[in-house]
Amino acid sequence: MRTVRIRKYMVVGVLSIVVFPWLVYCLVLQPWSQWHSPRRQVALNQVMNEIVKNPEDWKNPAWQNHLREQLADARMEATILSPSNHEVFSSGHRHGPQWMPSQQTTVVENGQVLGTVRVFASTTNVNSAVAAISALAAVMLAISFVAFQMGRQVVKPLESMSRAARQIAEGDFDFRLPVSRVTEIAQVRSGFEIMVAGLRESFQKQARLEEERRFFIGAIAHDLRTPLFALRGYLEGLEQGIANTPEKMAKYVAVCKEKSDQLDRLVSDLFAFTKLEFMEQTLHYDKVDFASVLEGSVDSLRPQAQDKAVSIIMQRPAYECVVRADAHLLERAINNLLDNALRHTPSRGEIFVKWYKAPGKIIVSVRDTGPGFSGEELNHVFDPLYRGEVSRNRATGGVGLGLTIARRIFRAHGGDLVATNHPQGGALLTGWVQDV
Repeated sequence: MRTVRIRKYMVVGVLSIVVFPWLVYCLVLQPWSQWHSPRRQVALNQVMNEIVKNPEDWKNPAWQNHLREQLADARMEATILSPSNHEVFSSGHRHGPQWMPSQQTTVVENGQVLGTVRVFASTTNVNSAVAAISALAAVMLAISFVAFQMGRQVVKPLESMSRAARQIAEGDFDFRLPVSRVTEIAQVRSGFEIMVAGLRESFQKQARLEEERRFFIGAIAHDLRTPLFALRGYLEGLEQGIANTPEKMAKYVAVCKEKSDQLDRLVSDLFAFTKLEFMEQTLHYDKVDFASVLEGSVDSLRPQAQDKAVSIIMQRPAYECVVRADAHLLERAINNLLDNALRHTPSRGEIFVKWYKAPGKIIVSVRDTGPGFSGEELNHVFDPLYRGEVSRNRATGGVGLGLTIARRIFRAHGGDLVATNHPQGGALLTGWVQDV
């Protein structure tokens, strides 16, 4: 929709108030006046003929009364002067700007001057009244039209935005703003709608975050309570002497150690997740040998893999690769990928780890021979505390934050982490970081 700037709009409004009455005069009043003027001329000629043709009745009272009536009907006045400029007849008062001389004639008969006739026409006639009324009506009509347009294009949109602002303050975003052809009002309306859209999205995001926060707190409470409950039970068993043999005591102590390790991993992951979430931890960038970091992570996981009879096969190129990264966080991300693969790989399974260089980035992939991801898991695998287990049991030992933390670390290094299923089966996690 084409718009007009408010200054131009105001100029057009003022010109409408000035020009419209003038157009009314030119198109209506002037033609009517021109039509009415010949009638006045005919009346003037009749009066002059009546006076000029009857000089013998100039002093006749009956004739004078008849002439006065005729002059009154024509809204005229007349004066008859003798040759010596003495007033023979006068129809009334003729002083002031409202009486203008229309015609003057000297009456001569047989070469002798009988007198002078002067006829005066009134300027305050019907034409003037009609003109004044018409001009006033035209001005009022123009003002009403301009006021209507100003109310429609300026006042109404501003009032609507004022009401909308109060609705927004009350949390109500359901409203519509009228369209305006004034450029400034249209720009304010557009900016207002953009602001409302941003606020609506912000409120929706805040509601989602609040829902996630409730879920997060509930899930953490559940995850902390489960090992604590088991740990407390076994400790009470030791305290009450239920474990009355060295074998039972050793078993109880081993279980307590296992549960404390679970708590330690959970608290460690929560601490790391919180730091990455709220940017409380700054990255310590340094030149890092990517292959060394990867080999160190694989070597640290081999004892656990051997206990589970899982083989880790590493494929690496012959060339070296140095990246600019935080070595500690990068190693943690790779450890989380390997730990996830180990937990989901069955006994006598295999884990394939490889890395290679691509234009502008270093890519690492971890593939296992487990069941892979289901369709629902692929949509939520990086959600905090999601493990794809409705019961949230700890048979696999996972906390549900490992892949979330790994992805955020990769993204902090200018890359990303994606999860897919390998065509030959098993889960495939592929991450990359920016090359130096």
